[in-house]
Amino acid sequence: MISNIYPAIPLKTYRFYFDTVKPIHLPEYPGSAWRGALGHALKRTVCVVRNTPCNQCLLKNACAYSYIFETPPPADTEKMRKYTAAPHPFVLRLPEKTESEASYSIDLTLFGHGQRYFPYLIHALQMAGKEGIGGHRQIFELEKIDEIDFQGNGACIYKAGELRPQKPAISPETPELPASVELTFVTPVRVKHDQRNLTAKDFNFGALFSNLLRRISMISYFHTDTPLDTDFAGLTARARQVQIVAQQLKWYDWTRYSSRQQTEMNLGGLVGSIVLDTNGLEDFWPYLWLGQWTHVGKATSMGMGAYSIKAKSLPTHK
Repeated sequence: MISNIYPAIPLKTYRFYFDTVKPIHLPEYPGSAWRGALGHALKRTVCVVRNTPCNQCLLKNACAYSYIFETPPPADTEKMRKYTAAPHPFVLRLPEKTESEASYSIDLTLFGHGQRYFPYLIHALQMAGKEGIGGHRQIFELEKIDEIDFQGNGACIYKAGELRPQKPAISPETPELPASVELTFVTPVRVKHDQRNLTAKDFNFGALFSNLLRRISMISYFHTDTPLDTDFAGLTARARQVQIVAQQLKWYDWTRYSSRQQTEMNLGGLVGSIVLDTNGLEDFWPYLWLGQWTHVGKATSMGMGAYSIKAKSLPTHK
């Protein structure tokens, strides 16, 4: 296995377009509902050993559901040996606001080897929509799927049951570093430091970057052929010195029901934006750019921790 000193994760983003006969009526944050429905549908589709926990199943290392949703580390792994699950090879991204018309779209980004299971996920999302999403069991009929390039342009690759040939996945190319950048957290980012969630008051670049670095490293290690091999300690230490120029952050709370734990779970995170002066940010820039597709923090597979980047003029001081 060849190592890579720069962050590189081959990935593809797909936009699933659905029709629905009723106005959209979903939870305020529907990522959990879609992820849960997708997982249930995928397991029903591929599981051939019923009533057996995945971690005890003989087929766990050859199963689409196990790889996508349970993601057990290989027996010979050199990382996360004490953990039962590695980062999942996908994230969902939901519309930034609920659409009132009878149409709906969600984005699915697949990392590295997760691409091989794309046809399974098409079928599972189609089945999930037909069975209904959310507490009201709203029905969604899959109309088509577009592949979304790194500039946000779409090209249809699936319609009427036909999946068209595709080019291999590649990693996003990092553009030149502007004078300053604004990171906008589109969905709640839940970042922990010293075993507690960071609030707007104590949010800092060092904690954000260490979480992002760990996530990108784990995805590249478990889901690609080129694991990241860089100066982790040095990058983490230097990230603590980076100051946030300006920020507008607030805490957003939401509650989801966990069917696995049979209970309501309180989740939340920071939404809003931060501005960074990019002087001295060169080493961190490739990670920040790639993080727009990987997301950062907790509950990323259900869409949390999504952010976007744009060039930003630095504030002037009189």
